[in-house]
Amino acid sequence: MENQVNQANSKNTILNYGGIYGLIIVFVSLVAYAMGKHLDPSVAMISLLITAIAIIGSIVLGIRKFKIQNNGFLTFGQAIKIGVGIAILGTLIVIIYQQIFTNVIEPDFMQQALDRTEESLIDAGLSDEQIETQLAIQEKMSGPLISSAMGILFWAFIGFVISAIAGAVMQKKEEDTF
Repeated sequence: MENQVNQANSKNTILNYGGIYGLIIVFVSLVAYAMGKHLDPSVAMISLLITAIAIIGSIVLGIRKFKIQNNGFLTFGQAIKIGVGIAILGTLIVIIYQQIFTNVIEPDFMQQALDRTEESLIDAGLSDEQIETQLAIQEKMSGPLISSAMGILFWAFIGFVISAIAGAVMQKKEEDTF
């Protein structure tokens, strides 16, 4: 019976903190778009920094919240489950937003991104053949299925690493109190 209570708490924690993480990233993307800076590399670096802070913060705070709700107890496995769950849920929210953005809000976004990449490759002095190869790879990798699958795998892995570290630090089993 106690395990069922923990599962309910972990689901609520994952939903709350995964939602917060996803919405932060969507908000940052919308602000960049509203400012007309959604293709600016410097804004992309700021966005990446905010993403890193958001995922670390949401996972650590989510695990901490679960531990508090669980009478101060947390196993390593629970920390992993919560952290990866938060990362995947937040990533799914971002993927849904990206699909809406690229198909409804800004349908020519992918072409704009390819044009920006082509300009930077020309500036870097690459040959026409190298540029065509790079653009073909980028176009294949930016398809909705491949980019979504890679995004989920990547952020799930990042969530695993963050939650493993947080879980190792915060874990406290009931056996530890005896």
